[in-house]
Amino acid sequence: MPPILQSLQQATKMMSRRKVLLLVLACSTLSLLIHQGAQLSWYPKLFPLSCPPLRESPPRPKHTAVAFLKTHKTAGTTVQNILFRFAERHNLTVALPHPSCEHQFCYPRNFSANFVHPATRPPHVLASHLRFDRAELARLMPPGTVYVTILREPAAMFESLFSYYNQYCPAFRRVPNASLEAFLRAPEAYYRAGEHFAMFAHNTLAYDLGGDNERSPRDDAAYLAGLIRQVEEVFSLVMIAEYFDESLVLLRRLLAWDLDDVLYAKLNARAASSRLAAIPAALARAARTWNALDAGLYDHFNATFWRRVARAGRACVEREARELREARERLLRRCFGAEPVLRPAAQIRTKQLQPWQPSRKVDIMGYDLPSGGAGPASEACLKLAMPEVQYSNYLLRKQTEPALDNPPPRPIRALPRVPQGP
Repeated sequence: MPPILQSLQQATKMMSRRKVLLLVLACSTLSLLIHQGAQLSWYPKLFPLSCPPLRESPPRPKHTAVAFLKTHKTAGTTVQNILFRFAERHNLTVALPHPSCEHQFCYPRNFSANFVHPATRPPHVLASHLRFDRAELARLMPPGTVYVTILREPAAMFESLFSYYNQYCPAFRRVPNASLEAFLRAPEAYYRAGEHFAMFAHNTLAYDLGGDNERSPRDDAAYLAGLIRQVEEVFSLVMIAEYFDESLVLLRRLLAWDLDDVLYAKLNARAASSRLAAIPAALARAARTWNALDAGLYDHFNATFWRRVARAGRACVEREARELREARERLLRRCFGAEPVLRPAAQIRTKQLQPWQPSRKVDIMGYDLPSGGAGPASEACLKLAMPEVQYSNYLLRKQTEPALDNPPPRPIRALPRVPQGP
C-alpha cells in the first residue's frame, strides 16, 4: 500500500464515524464544483461562482444587434460609449447620422431611416440620440434586434436639462437669472408648446420615447398606461440611471456579454459648480408635477426594474455590480493614473478627449491620458473616455474610409454659436 494511503487509513481510524461522513461529503462537493467549473468555463471570468449561471445549454453567443434609445441627461452617453467600443472590438457596423443631422439623428424630428448615413447601413448597433419611431427603426435594424433604453428620476433629470440647455431652450432663456426655482414656480409663464427645443422643458422622456409630451396623466390616465404598454412591447430592458451598475449587470445578462464588455468611464458629467448639490424637496415635487408624464413612466419602470433584479437574484446582481465597480476602478487607474480624476475641458491636454461645452455657464468634465502614453493600451484608454462627438466622427470616418487602418480621431469641432435674445 502506498504511504499516502497508509497515512489516510491511520487518520481515518482516529476519526469518529460522523467526521468520516463529513469528509466524504466535502470531497463529493469539491468534485462537483470542479466539474461545474469545467462546464462553466465559458462564463465571464469576473462573475462569482456563488451566483447562479444563466441557464442556457449550449450557452448563447454574444448578442450583436442592439438598438439603444439614448434619452437626454440620463447617463446615456456612457452607455453609448460602451456600445461603440463593443462594436469596434467585434467589427460591427454602427448606424451613424447623416452629416446634415450632425451627431444626432436629426433630433427633435421623428426618426427616419433616411437620417442614417448610407455607408453605415445595414447596421448592427444604433446608439445616437433620436426620437423613437417603431416602424422606422424596424425598417433599419436587423431581425432579432434587442431594444434597450434608460430613464432617470424626473426631478434630477429636469435640473440637469435646465442647466445643460439653458442657452438653447427658449422657455429656459426667458427665466430671470436662470432660476430653476422661478421656472417651476410658474412654468406656464415661460413655456410655449411647439417652440424649437420646447421638449427639453416638458416631459422630455415621454417625447424621446415617441409620446405626446403635452398630455397629462392627471387629465388622461389612459394615455400614460398606453405609452407604458408601447414601451414594454418594444424594449427588452429599461435601465435606471440611479442604479447604473445594476442596470449594466442586467444588460450584459440580457445580451450574454462578459462583464468586461460593460466596463466604463463616466462621460458628459457636469462640474460640481454647474449643478445643484441637492434638490430641495419642494423643488423636486414641483419638477415631478410639471413633468407628470415622465414621473409616471419612471415610477412604473423603476418598479419593474427591481422586480427584474429579484428574478435574477438580488444578492447575485449586487455582488456582480460590486465586481464591476472594482474592475472599473482598476481600469481607470491603469488608464488615467493612480488617482484618476475628472478635469475641466481647459485642463485636458489630449484634444480628442476634450468634451463639448454647451455654454459658458456649464462646465462638462472629462479624463486625460497621462503624458507619454502610446500603443494599443493607450488607444483603448482613449476610446474609453472619448466624448460622443469625437467618437461618432471617428467611427463615421472608419466606416466610410475602410482603407484607413484605425485613423487617429480628429479634434472636436468648434462650439456652435449660442443664440441670443429671448
